[in-house]
Amino acid sequence: MQDSQIVRTEYSDVMKKSYIDYAMSVIIARALPDVRDGLKPVQRRTLYDMHELGIRYDKPYRKCARIVGDTMGKYHPHGDSSIYDALVVMAQEFKKGMVLVDGHGNFGSIEGDGAAAMRYTEARLAKITQEAYLADLDKDIVDFVPNFDETEKEPAVLPVRIPNLLVNGAEGIAVGMATSIPTHNLGEVVDGVKAYMKNDEITTRQLMKYIKGPDFPTGGIVVNKDDLPQIYETGTGKIKIRGKVEVEDVKGGKKRLVITEIPYTMIGAGIGKFLNDVCNLVETKKTTDIVDISNQSSKEGIRIVIDLKKGADVENLTNMLYKKTRLEDTFGVNMLAVADGRPETMGLKRIIEAHVDFRFDMATRKYNTLLKKEQDKKEIQEGLIKACDVIDLIIEILRGSQSIKDAKACLVNGETENIKFKSSISKKMAGMLRFTERQATAILEMRLYKLIGLEIEALQKEHEETLAKIARYEDILNNYDSMAAVIMEDLDRIKKEFARKRRTVVENAEEAVFEEKKVEEQEIVFLMDRFGYAKTVDVSTYERNKEAADNENKYILHCMNTGRICIFTKDGKMHQVKVMDLPYGKFRDKGQPIDNISNYDSTQEEIVYICDSEQMRYANLLFATKQGMVKKVGGSEFQVTKRTIAATKLQPEDEVVNIRVVTENQHIVLQTADGFFLRFPAAEVTEKKKGAIGVRGIRLKKDDALTNVYLFEEGTECKISYHEKEVTLNRLKLAKRDGTGTKYRG
Repeated sequence: MQDSQIVRTEYSDVMKKSYIDYAMSVIIARALPDVRDGLKPVQRRTLYDMHELGIRYDKPYRKCARIVGDTMGKYHPHGDSSIYDALVVMAQEFKKGMVLVDGHGNFGSIEGDGAAAMRYTEARLAKITQEAYLADLDKDIVDFVPNFDETEKEPAVLPVRIPNLLVNGAEGIAVGMATSIPTHNLGEVVDGVKAYMKNDEITTRQLMKYIKGPDFPTGGIVVNKDDLPQIYETGTGKIKIRGKVEVEDVKGGKKRLVITEIPYTMIGAGIGKFLNDVCNLVETKKTTDIVDISNQSSKEGIRIVIDLKKGADVENLTNMLYKKTRLEDTFGVNMLAVADGRPETMGLKRIIEAHVDFRFDMATRKYNTLLKKEQDKKEIQEGLIKACDVIDLIIEILRGSQSIKDAKACLVNGETENIKFKSSISKKMAGMLRFTERQATAILEMRLYKLIGLEIEALQKEHEETLAKIARYEDILNNYDSMAAVIMEDLDRIKKEFARKRRTVVENAEEAVFEEKKVEEQEIVFLMDRFGYAKTVDVSTYERNKEAADNENKYILHCMNTGRICIFTKDGKMHQVKVMDLPYGKFRDKGQPIDNISNYDSTQEEIVYICDSEQMRYANLLFATKQGMVKKVGGSEFQVTKRTIAATKLQPEDEVVNIRVVTENQHIVLQTADGFFLRFPAAEVTEKKKGAIGVRGIRLKKDDALTNVYLFEEGTECKISYHEKEVTLNRLKLAKRDGTGTKYRG
């Protein structure tokens, strides 16, 4: 038994190495595309598997479940959902500049509907994928590597003939980094590649004469054209995109806005959110010009119709949609891809340069393979032509041989010892033969009909063609211009067959500016019941239903419709709600939970005070806590724009008991749980900032707590009920703040 050895190492070093290994695995082998073919490993393996299964563009569709299973079993040992998701995206024309998979069945929609299960859908390779992504794999133009269990070989990169990273873009989140590359127009990208091949000193700005900017499959308008050169130079930046809005005339002199193209970032749930945002603009009375909104989109394209009132300001409303909804959005660009085995953020020129280098490497390997093949053919053809000239001698050698080995030895090395000849001259001539191994094999396998005159002529013609091909291939391999011409000719063919018109407009547009219609200021009444449902009604409605309103609602507040409602909670927070965000209408309307329109959470927090921000501005608020602390805070301290702030600082285990508006000439009475009452002038409480704890209002006995705060004007009578008995607060002994108070025994 061998002695075991314990290796001591720093735990942090092990964790660091393990995490770096994991991170690099995610970056290189999962999340980021390769700059050469613009594909992530899962996309590359899926396309290659379809190619191996023979699911060509001109062959019948095959079940996606078959493709996914085969890919997972042979090349990609991960979850089937990741493979199917990649397959689906490659078939969605609203996500890709050029779809790589021809899908048959439900492959989802632009509005975010998911694809059907893989057992129901079918797919095959698109024509461009077959011709520009997978062609020439048999010509040794890319390296093949072992798969995960070394039972199969897979290409390290696909022989893609176009800069797919630009044409189809990419999105991916790795560890500590992410890639986001927009799609581009195939025709423009091809022109840009050709321009670079003609002049590798070309600048990014010069390249942009050919590649105008992104070309999203959803169309739309890029409105910050002047920012694009910097984005394409550095590989990072923000592209502003807008949807396309058209104005249609309707009967009766009305107009409607029709959105026919959306920003690329609105794909999926963004369309539903846009519809909700427009509805919210109407509900919150940001606009009164919209009558109706309907989504009439179909397979033919996007069509969102917004019906307007007669005389509506169309331009101002369009600008409002750009400003207040995702109809104008930002596409964050980060052109990150794997180059030479490491992640790199690249500009436009760098991506094209990497692709051109890859194309020249592929072309070199391809034409070396073709040249070798033609040279082998040339060798055999020359042997056959030479054999035809001495065919009688060869027949004599074959007839005089005892075995193929003897005949071959004679043809290759002139060995005549084991062969019977009719004459010494034939033997002498046979001894002079020097065919190569390949030539000798071809001669031995040659059929007699090849000796027909026309066949010999065809052989000579074929030999001339082979010599021409060899000369052409050698020229391509030895001459940069010749190879460049071949590549550019291939790019032109791809462009002619597969390019389409640009969909996205690139321009400089003015910042969307709209004037919000001023809401007519009026006094209204805020109502909130004990279940937290809040609403506002006009004053006359409240007055007509005053008795019912007072009985049914916990909080009733007169305020202005342009103001804010402040909600103070036991844990010392203040939440703000815009009055305009509250539902306004009939008295019997249920209202809306205050939780839904503010940061207040009724399951975690308890309200101690609600007031109107404007009424509070010039007042002082008295804060009293469970541990007997008090302070006055000027209302102006709470004139803030944030939806939630800390209204006061609390000691551990303390909470706010009461908040009241207080004046200097009032008296304060503090009541504890054990029945102690302390009366003192309000002037004794010093004014503090909202971030202060305050001063002690009453000295509490052990396990006692402050429960109530009362205010009354000096010289006025104030009575409360305590243990079913009446207590007259103004008759309590006037004391100083920070006393123990008097115990009321009832």
